[in-house]
Amino acid sequence: MGKYEQDARRLLEYVGGKENIAAVSHCVSRMRFVLNDPAKADVAKIEALKSAKGTFTQAGQFQVIIGNTVSDFYNDFIAVSGIDGVSKDAVKSAAKQNQNALQKVMSVLAEIFAPLIPAIITGGLILGFRNCIDSIYFFNNGTQTLCDISQFWSGVDSFLWLIGEAIFHMLPVCICWSVTKKMGTTQSLGIVLGLTLVSGQLLNAYAVASTAAADIPKWDFGFFTINMIGYQAQVIPAMLAAFTLVYLERFFRKICPAVISMIVVPFCSLVLSVIIAHTVLGPIGWKIGTFISDIVYAGISGSFRVVFGAIFGFVYAPLVITGLHHMSNAIDMQLIADFGGTMLWPMIALSNIAQGSAVLGMIYLQRKNADAQEVNVSSCISCYLGVTEPAMFGVNLKFHFPFICGMIGSAIAAVVCVATSTTANAIGVGGIPGILSIQPAYMLSFALCMAIAIVVPFALTVIVGRKKGVA
Repeated sequence: MGKYEQDARRLLEYVGGKENIAAVSHCVSRMRFVLNDPAKADVAKIEALKSAKGTFTQAGQFQVIIGNTVSDFYNDFIAVSGIDGVSKDAVKSAAKQNQNALQKVMSVLAEIFAPLIPAIITGGLILGFRNCIDSIYFFNNGTQTLCDISQFWSGVDSFLWLIGEAIFHMLPVCICWSVTKKMGTTQSLGIVLGLTLVSGQLLNAYAVASTAAADIPKWDFGFFTINMIGYQAQVIPAMLAAFTLVYLERFFRKICPAVISMIVVPFCSLVLSVIIAHTVLGPIGWKIGTFISDIVYAGISGSFRVVFGAIFGFVYAPLVITGLHHMSNAIDMQLIADFGGTMLWPMIALSNIAQGSAVLGMIYLQRKNADAQEVNVSSCISCYLGVTEPAMFGVNLKFHFPFICGMIGSAIAAVVCVATSTTANAIGVGGIPGILSIQPAYMLSFALCMAIAIVVPFALTVIVGRKKGVA
């Protein structure tokens, strides 16, 4: 048996025993439980375990933060409990029994966008680098960029756009694939559907606004026509089309005899979903997406943007606890499609940094507490690199006041962020490295915001912690 045997036995007892566990798995740093009766879990005793760095409940899962050694702990837990572990997907499926309708919607959104995040982050970094070499006039008295004076860097700039265009313009392909993957239907049909939304035969979405209505190409069927408009970078049209494909495939698979299903199901599902996408869902989805992004953009850039920034910066961390923050991914991508960048994501990165800085304050307050530092230091580092759960649930929420101090620092940083119109090319690493995804013109203002997000929560946490006698 491994070194975590005793803590594993205690954890089994504290979560309500084997009979209270519907499913268990683990991720990079956490044990993930689906409990038949979540009320039976003794949170205080679990958090008192030496191996546990905190607990929280999200998306119907009771999660125990263990840290980098979670796989070893998990193996010992499986051994002492006699429970067969399952995959994370199986845990997520089982967790639906503990979710309300809103949580289920947020869970679906999260699972659709999660596989796309690495590509989107890569695209954001590429766009940021390209802006540095082709949009900043450093040379010849501020009249030329690096690309203007160097054929090599001009070639690099052109080559990198191959990747950037594939990530952002072809985003509907990724979304349609991810939806079909999540819903368990034919992924290749999802890819083909996505390609029909961004085909080169269509008028590029970015050219629609500058094209007269009479000049928009059309499919002419004699007695009616359909506009040949592409949906490059559009999020909601792609999601609506993909879910239509999913439910059409399920419908035809249910009613179609097995002997001909291989032919009828994919043909009918794909053709009908493409027709519906270009005649109904695409135009409607475009209007919905534009409406949402216009509202958010008005909040970020309008007369009351400072108020919007303060509220968003203050409440984002609590939104993470509820899982509602997953909605921001879709809004960010729509802002990027409509306005060429997002002013929402920089505030998200600042909120993460602020929570890490609150932990930094706890590191200072508990500098003589070796046991506490094992959790504090690793949590702070991971938070600054964009992984907030260990910091928020393992430290800040445990003491309460650091979490509030982080929220206050985030709000102040967000006010400066929107006041300076700081804009990101795309979603990036949600911590200090996030500055690489900021548009070059706003890197200095974002650096100022980062300084605020570091200094204010740290100072507030130290001041409040001293008054509370934390050590």
